[in-house]
Amino acid sequence: MRKSLIVVAIAGALLMGSFSAASVEGSASSVEGKDKKAKSLFTRLGGKKGIKAVVDEFVNNCATDDRINKFFADTKKEPKRLAKFKDNLADQICQASGGPCKYKGKSMTAAHKGMGITDADFGALVEDLVKALDKFNVGATEKNELLGALGPMKSQIVGQ
Repeated sequence: MRKSLIVVAIAGALLMGSFSAASVEGSASSVEGKDKKAKSLFTRLGGKKGIKAVVDEFVNNCATDDRINKFFADTKKEPKRLAKFKDNLADQICQASGGPCKYKGKSMTAAHKGMGITDADFGALVEDLVKALDKFNVGATEKNELLGALGPMKSQIVGQ
């Protein structure tokens, strides 16, 4: 579960950093962008229910991604551990998006220590997150905002 949370956090961090500039440009030019800014990112992601759906898909993507599934293998084997991992990840995204949740898991540095996660691993994780967001038709603005919120975690995950 710890490995899974790490991978998810890595992907989120990379995605955030990669998309933040694009979302600012896209939202500044339209009325729709102004309306989206009036609502919290948490709300625009569909609240906790929407976040949980994305997390389920994201974790499935990571577990089947040959580039990074080794980080999820142990967690995937234990249903309780997997459920806790998904709950922690959903709470982390909920909190980062302005929702009412509080992440109660380990620090990203502690969770990823000794895993040897590389920039390439992190990039694969982000791709898997984007794929999950795309499946649920999450808009570019929301993707960019989410990735921007998670991106700063990358330094706490890669190379630990």
